[in-house]
Amino acid sequence: MKQIAKNAVLAALTSVAVTASLTVGATSAFAINEGTCSRTDFLQITIHRPGENSQMRCYANAGEANLISTNWWVTRISTGNNRVQWLGDGSWQPAQGIDKWTVMTWPNHPGGVSINKVRIL
Repeated sequence: MKQIAKNAVLAALTSVAVTASLTVGATSAFAINEGTCSRTDFLQITIHRPGENSQMRCYANAGEANLISTNWWVTRISTGNNRVQWLGDGSWQPAQGIDKWTVMTWPNHPGGVSINKVRIL
Protein backbone atom coordinates (compact mmCIF):
# COMPACT_ATOMS: atom_id res chain seq x y z
CA MET A 1 0.00 0.00 0.00
CA LYS A 2 2.84 2.39 0.82
CA GLN A 3 4.47 1.78 -2.57
CA ILE A 4 1.23 2.58 -4.43
CA ALA A 5 0.88 5.86 -2.53
CA LYS A 6 4.51 6.79 -3.27
CA ASN A 7 4.02 6.03 -6.98
CA ALA A 8 0.83 8.12 -7.06
CA VAL A 9 2.55 11.09 -5.39
CA LEU A 10 5.56 10.78 -7.70
CA ALA A 11 3.31 10.67 -10.77
CA ALA A 12 1.38 13.73 -9.56
CA LEU A 13 4.56 15.70 -8.88
CA THR A 14 6.00 14.76 -12.27
CA SER A 15 2.81 15.92 -13.97
CA VAL A 16 2.89 19.24 -12.10
CA ALA A 17 6.58 19.76 -12.92
CA VAL A 18 6.06 19.07 -16.63
CA THR A 19 3.05 21.40 -16.76
CA ALA A 20 4.96 24.15 -14.95
CA SER A 21 7.98 23.85 -17.24
CA LEU A 22 5.78 24.13 -20.32
CA THR A 23 4.03 27.17 -18.92
CA VAL A 24 7.19 28.97 -17.83
CA GLY A 25 9.11 28.17 -21.02
CA ALA A 26 6.35 29.31 -23.37
CA THR A 27 7.03 32.48 -25.35
CA SER A 28 4.74 34.46 -27.56
CA ALA A 29 5.01 33.66 -31.25
CA PHE A 30 6.59 36.25 -33.52
CA ALA A 31 4.35 36.85 -36.47
CA ILE A 32 5.74 39.96 -38.15
CA ASN A 33 4.37 40.48 -41.64
CA GLU A 34 5.64 42.59 -44.51
CA GLY A 35 2.79 44.42 -46.14
CA THR A 36 1.84 47.32 -48.34
CA CYS A 37 2.80 50.81 -47.30
CA SER A 38 -0.76 52.09 -47.54
CA ARG A 39 -1.32 52.55 -43.79
CA THR A 40 0.41 55.03 -41.49
CA ASP A 41 0.04 52.75 -38.45
CA PHE A 42 2.48 50.23 -39.99
CA LEU A 43 6.23 50.40 -39.44
CA GLN A 44 7.75 52.11 -42.50
CA ILE A 45 11.47 51.83 -43.22
CA THR A 46 13.30 53.54 -46.06
CA ILE A 47 16.31 51.42 -47.02
CA HIS A 48 19.09 51.58 -49.59
CA ARG A 49 21.53 49.19 -51.20
CA PRO A 50 24.69 50.25 -52.99
CA GLY A 51 23.93 51.24 -56.57
CA GLU A 52 20.13 51.12 -56.16
CA ASN A 53 17.33 53.58 -55.49
CA SER A 54 15.73 53.72 -52.06
CA GLN A 55 12.91 51.33 -51.19
CA MET A 56 10.23 51.59 -48.55
CA ARG A 57 9.43 48.43 -46.59
CA CYS A 58 6.41 48.22 -44.29
CA TYR A 59 5.70 45.78 -41.48
CA ALA A 60 2.89 44.95 -39.07
CA ASN A 61 2.60 42.75 -35.96
CA ALA A 62 5.21 42.01 -33.30
CA GLY A 63 8.33 40.08 -34.23
CA GLU A 64 11.58 40.26 -36.16
CA ALA A 65 12.24 40.45 -39.88
CA ASN A 66 15.56 39.72 -41.55
CA LEU A 67 16.44 42.07 -44.33
CA ILE A 68 17.58 40.35 -47.48
CA SER A 69 21.09 41.75 -47.58
CA THR A 70 23.65 42.58 -44.93
CA ASN A 71 24.88 45.65 -46.80
CA TRP A 72 21.67 47.67 -46.54
CA TRP A 73 21.33 50.90 -44.66
CA VAL A 74 18.33 52.82 -43.36
CA THR A 75 17.76 56.55 -43.76
CA ARG A 76 14.24 56.81 -42.29
CA ILE A 77 12.07 54.91 -39.82
CA SER A 78 8.44 55.81 -39.14
CA THR A 79 7.20 53.60 -36.31
CA GLY A 80 3.47 54.06 -36.81
CA ASN A 81 1.55 52.43 -33.97
CA ASN A 82 4.56 50.29 -32.97
CA ARG A 83 7.60 50.33 -30.71
CA VAL A 84 10.60 49.44 -32.87
CA GLN A 85 14.28 48.46 -32.77
CA TRP A 86 16.75 47.68 -35.53
CA LEU A 87 19.77 45.39 -35.52
CA GLY A 88 22.88 47.11 -36.79
CA ASP A 89 26.54 46.95 -35.84
CA GLY A 90 25.87 43.78 -33.83
CA SER A 91 23.30 45.13 -31.35
CA TRP A 92 19.62 46.04 -31.11
CA GLN A 93 19.21 49.81 -31.25
CA PRO A 94 18.05 51.80 -29.41
CA ALA A 95 18.09 49.68 -26.26
CA GLN A 96 14.64 50.84 -25.13
CA GLY A 97 13.11 50.89 -28.61
CA ILE A 98 11.69 53.83 -30.54
CA ASP A 99 8.30 55.01 -29.28
CA LYS A 100 5.06 54.80 -31.24
CA TRP A 101 4.31 57.53 -33.79
CA THR A 102 7.95 58.59 -34.10
CA VAL A 103 9.85 59.40 -37.28
CA MET A 104 13.65 59.14 -37.22
CA THR A 105 15.84 60.24 -40.11
CA TRP A 106 19.56 60.25 -40.76
CA PRO A 107 19.90 62.76 -43.63
CA ASN A 108 23.39 63.91 -42.68
CA HIS A 109 24.88 60.47 -42.09
CA PRO A 110 26.58 59.39 -45.32
CA GLY A 111 24.97 56.13 -46.37
CA GLY A 112 22.46 56.13 -43.51
CA VAL A 113 22.69 53.66 -40.64
CA SER A 114 23.56 49.96 -41.00
CA ILE A 115 20.56 47.64 -40.62
CA ASN A 116 20.32 43.83 -40.73
CA LYS A 117 17.00 43.17 -38.99
CA VAL A 118 14.03 45.06 -37.69
CA ARG A 119 11.94 44.23 -34.62
CA ILE A 120 8.46 45.35 -33.61
CA LEU A 121 8.22 45.06 -29.83
